[in-house]
Amino acid sequence: MEEAGTWEGDFDPFADPEERRVLFATLDSFRQYRRASHYNVTHVRRQSFYALPSSHWELLASPPFSILDHFNAVDDAIDANAEIADKILEAGLTAYGLHPAHSPIHEPNPRDDGAIQNDSSVSSTHPPWHNTTTPADLEKARSTIRQLWRDWSEEGARERSICYLPIRSSLSQQFQDIPVAARHQIRVLVPGAGLGRLVFDLVLDGYCVEGNEISYHQLLASNFILNCTTEAKQFALYPWALSFSNHVSREHQLQNVLIPDVHPATTLQEACQGHEVPASERMSMSAADFCVHYRHESQKDAFDAVASVFFIDTAPNLLAYIETVKNCLRKGGVWINVGPLLWHFEKKAPGEGEESESERANLGIGEAGSVELTWEEVLRLLEHYDFEIVESGSIEGTGYIQDPRSMLQNIYKPHHWTARKK
Repeated sequence: MEEAGTWEGDFDPFADPEERRVLFATLDSFRQYRRASHYNVTHVRRQSFYALPSSHWELLASPPFSILDHFNAVDDAIDANAEIADKILEAGLTAYGLHPAHSPIHEPNPRDDGAIQNDSSVSSTHPPWHNTTTPADLEKARSTIRQLWRDWSEEGARERSICYLPIRSSLSQQFQDIPVAARHQIRVLVPGAGLGRLVFDLVLDGYCVEGNEISYHQLLASNFILNCTTEAKQFALYPWALSFSNHVSREHQLQNVLIPDVHPATTLQEACQGHEVPASERMSMSAADFCVHYRHESQKDAFDAVASVFFIDTAPNLLAYIETVKNCLRKGGVWINVGPLLWHFEKKAPGEGEESESERANLGIGEAGSVELTWEEVLRLLEHYDFEIVESGSIEGTGYIQDPRSMLQNIYKPHHWTARKK
């Protein structure tokens, strides 16, 4: 069956030592997901549990508590999640020509066997990307696995729909004069495309869509879901298993969902009916720095719409994002945005960047300086850059990868705008 979409991009990760380091650390973070999770989640907890007074841990080890049995169940959940991590890794190795058949996905006997492996003295028989990950990369791997609940499970549909439906509705309204069968004429850019669900949904709506993403964790996982799964509900995912806080019951912690909720390739093939251009030909992903790639002259006036969700607050300097959108959006085109303003660089000192993809000196997201703006200031900036605010306002509150049954609910109150380039 045809792949759901193609990858594009401006940079070759093997052409630059730093870029290669980032890719290798990402690959290794998925390889070490199993080992590190067993160590940090259950092995350490068993040590703490046995450190309790013997009368206390013996009580809690017995029914109805059976804490040790629960640790075993969490280990099983970790193994299920690790199967997904291994598949993401395998697909990534293939995508980058690193020959997964000759690269062992994980070591034997991973449980309770140690934390991160990054010993440079390991055997030379190991591939060069082995043992290159960092704690930050491991956390991103854990977060990416958990994010599959939001974007690719039935249970995450409500959370994602709160953000995606305003985008889809606004696009439909702005291009209402164009028949659905002819929507392939409308080129839509989705920056910060993440795991690719909004890109996928907009292609189903009939548009020609290009997703853009800079994070290798997100790129590898979206490639796996979109191009390498073979059926709907193929994998069991335990999104909340690695956290032990704010659960009403152990059953809630061990909730499992099945991903993907739909098989992307089959769904896209079925969506071709009634459309002049096949869905697979209307979908692509670019692996590049948003500002660098789309500020280029070759991208000028290339898109009819830009659709961004939980994206603009990733900018250290939002003005650079606005200038980039203005460059790649045609006159009369629309920028539709949904999200909060949780400025990602707020607590970073000048010159301090991310440990991975954002370490690109004086380019795009790696440029020096940062500033945090209010919503009102953002709208004024849009007007300064010759955008007309067609509509703006708040939408329903929502979490972001939020367990709806948790005793702690972190809720965003996102705002939405549609702005037209004059």
